[in-house]
Amino acid sequence: MKAEGNNVYSVFDEIISRKEKEAFLKQRSRVVWMTGLSGSGKTTLAKYLERKLLDNGYFTKLLDGDNVRSGLNKGLSFSEADRQENIRRIAEVSKLFMDGGIISINCFVSPTKEIRTLASDIVGTEDFIEVFINTPLEECEKRDVKGLYKKARAGEIKDFTGISAPFEAPEHPSIEIQTKGKTIEESGEELYEKLLPFISDQAL
Repeated sequence: MKAEGNNVYSVFDEIISRKEKEAFLKQRSRVVWMTGLSGSGKTTLAKYLERKLLDNGYFTKLLDGDNVRSGLNKGLSFSEADRQENIRRIAEVSKLFMDGGIISINCFVSPTKEIRTLASDIVGTEDFIEVFINTPLEECEKRDVKGLYKKARAGEIKDFTGISAPFEAPEHPSIEIQTKGKTIEESGEELYEKLLPFISDQAL
């Protein structure tokens, strides 16, 4: 560390490296970016994945709209500019977790290719694992646990993805999970098995 007056500056090459932390944790740190319609099962599957990974010796951090907007992004609106800022901050924080050797599991609708590219560019394409939770709109509407689709259909929510705003499905996701007709356990196990090659310490 170098001191100048009363200020202390940390120097990147003096910080313990990501590689050393990955070796300590015996895992490859990545950013797992789960995208899909509201109600597709992103957070449900992320919670399943987080538990499965921990039980098998992997260290993770799960980020979703609830824990991000209650603190880091508190005060951001749902305007186009603030939605982009929301994703930008999430991607930057995810990169910090990744640099610490941690696997970041992110659950965000992130409906457009542009906004997912923004996140990927920040994280780095080689470390950005795009996971498409592919659930048809009609299935998401059937689930509608929070009643959001009903409100969107009634015009009470503007620019709601899938109803009054577009969702651009990933063309070539790293992983795709089709959930219709499957249990949480079946989809969760499929996600876990498909993710393993990306995070195994054999990938170091």
